[in-house]
Parts: sequence; C-alpha cells; structure tokens
Amino acid sequence: MTDPSFTPHSDDRLVTGGASTEEREVEAALRPKNLADFVGQHRVRKQLALVLEAAKLRGATADHILLSGPPGLGKTTLSMIVAEEMGAPLRISSGPAIQHSGDLAAILSSLTEGEVLFLDEIHRMSRPAEEMLYMAMEDFRVDIVVGKGAGATAIPLELPPFTIVGATTRAGLLPGPLRDRFGFTGHLDFYATEELEMVIRRSAAMLDMNLTNEAFSEIASRSRGTPRIANRLLRRVRDWALVNGLASVDAGAAASALEMYEVDSRGLDRLDRSVLEALCTKFNGGPVGLSTLAIAVGEEIETVETVAEPYLVREGLLGRTPRGRIAMPAAWEHLGLKPPEDPSSDGLWSLLPEGAGTVETAHQHDPQGSYMPQEDTEGMLFFDDQD
Repeated sequence: MTDPSFTPHSDDRLVTGGASTEEREVEAALRPKNLADFVGQHRVRKQLALVLEAAKLRGATADHILLSGPPGLGKTTLSMIVAEEMGAPLRISSGPAIQHSGDLAAILSSLTEGEVLFLDEIHRMSRPAEEMLYMAMEDFRVDIVVGKGAGATAIPLELPPFTIVGATTRAGLLPGPLRDRFGFTGHLDFYATEELEMVIRRSAAMLDMNLTNEAFSEIASRSRGTPRIANRLLRRVRDWALVNGLASVDAGAAASALEMYEVDSRGLDRLDRSVLEALCTKFNGGPVGLSTLAIAVGEEIETVETVAEPYLVREGLLGRTPRGRIAMPAAWEHLGLKPPEDPSSDGLWSLLPEGAGTVETAHQHDPQGSYMPQEDTEGMLFFDDQD
C-alpha cells in the first residue's frame, strides 16, 4: 500500500502540477490580486465572493475556508486573494512544517486581529497540532501546557479573531472534526481549454509576449486543465522563441517548442507515452499488473501509479481493472496503432462496465488509495494484479 504522504520525484516533468520553490517565486508575479481578475472556478469564486462580502458588511473576520483539489489549480492564489479582499495581512505555513503543537501555538499566538493564516497541505499536520487547531478555530483560544507529569499546568491563551484558509489535495485524509470547523469548503475543478486560454493571454501580456490566437489554443490544449502547467509551458515557449529570434509566436512555433520538450498534443510527456506504448506494444493492450508495467518502462511502481496513471485514467486512455491495467480505445488511436481485431474476445475493454474507464467504476476505493478485494460472479475474491 502506498504511503499517502509519499510524493514521487517528478520535478523534471514539465506537466506536473507541483511547483518548486523557484517556480513559486516566478508564479507570484503572475497571480491575480483579486477575485475579479481570477479566471475560472466560477462556482467557487461566486460563493467565496459572497462569504467575503458578507463578512465585510458585518465588520467581522471571514469564516474559516477550506480549498481542495489537485495541485496547480489556484488554491494558494485564492488564499492570497482572501487576504487582499479583506484588507488583512497574510501568514503562510504548511502542514508538514507543523509537526508539534508548540509549532502551531507559536504561529497562532503571534497572529493579529483579522489576519489570514494560510495552511497548505493541511491534511499533513501532526495529530497533536490538529487537536490544538480545533479549539483555536472554534473558540479562538489555545491551552499552553507548562511542566510535565502531575505538575503540568494548562494556561489558556486568548487569541484575536482570525481566518484560516486551508488547502489540501487529499480532502479525504482530513479528520471529520477538522473539516466541520471550516465555514466554507470549495472544491477546485480542472479548467476547460477556453479558460486556460484566458489564463495564458493574461500571463503573456504580463510577460510582454506576442502570440497568435492559434498559439494560445495550442498551448492551452496541452496544459492538462491546469493553470500552473499552462504558465510553465508558456514560459518554455517564450524561451524557445527568444533563442530562435521570433518576435511573434504562431501555432506552429508553439507546437515545435513543446514537442522539443516532449509534450504532445494531448499534454502527454515521455513517461505517459512510455506507459501507453509498453501497454499496447509489449502486452497487446493488457491486462497487465502494475509492477510488470513499471518494470517495462523502467520506473518505480509508485511513479507509474501516482504520477502517470491519474491523468491517463482521467483522459480515458488507460483503464484499471481487477486483472491489471488495460489500454482503452483512445490510447490506440492517440498512438496511431491498430487495436486487437476483437478486443472483447480477449476480455480487454469488456473487463470494465459500459461507460467505464476510471478507477471509481472498476474498484471499491479505500481511504488510503488501495483497492479492496471484490467478489466476482463465481463468488471468488480477486485483487488488482501487482505482479
């Protein structure tokens, strides 16, 4: 079973949703400063605007806010916008950095009235810190324990009203008592291509780049529905145009630049294509176990499962079945390969229910991301093949 906190090394991938420290500094200049400039996420944006406006009319601090969703969709940006809209200072920390209740107490005790505290990856906080956060969020009070053993004394410390904005990519790992203390919860979805074009247009104007309409569409279509990836690809196109002496970038130039970085027309990179090519050419479309597939592409099992598979499954290119991974019809088409003559006779795509192609319809998912055994029509148990 994969450790929920495990993050495979994927910093060298151009299409990863994560960001390095250096990249976050570059992103800061491109972030919108208010909700009016924020592109996409219309439902969450309207709900959040209502929450903040109501708080300002009451003359009170905003309710605690929880933002969930895959990396790169704007959770950090929205936290900064919350502080800007409320006219309050912003303090930034993260769950992995708060491993002791004393760490959290030091942060909370230094907050000023109305301040916004942004906690990234809040689900990775330690349990003692979480329990202290419960009281701080609800009663604006923490108990500082002085001494040890029978002589220990709890000293209550009153806190000024503040707003916590929590961000998580794994909302299911948050304890129920912590989730219940957030007054507003917003889930961020992947962006449509048209919305990504708007993001790229805004960023291109700030970077003083000249692109045609077709070039914007070309970059957006390869950005995997993620603004962070879109901005990253835009910067790589800028570098390519600069080296090649282009004052204006058209669709052909953008495509050439991104193909040089091995990002194809559907946003797949080298790792994604390696998985699909191995599945189609070496295993005739599957089913094949995860460990066997990982060996075939020369990667770790965790890398294939957590880095490559999510996007391939979401795009309907790969399916996960009780007998292993299979290539979906779209995968053969994208690679320009001819699928088996009669896939149904080999039990390939028919392993999934009609309209399936995602893990949710093929498996019973447990909270840790592994798969529970299920019973087939013969009453026998089967597991996802790892061999």
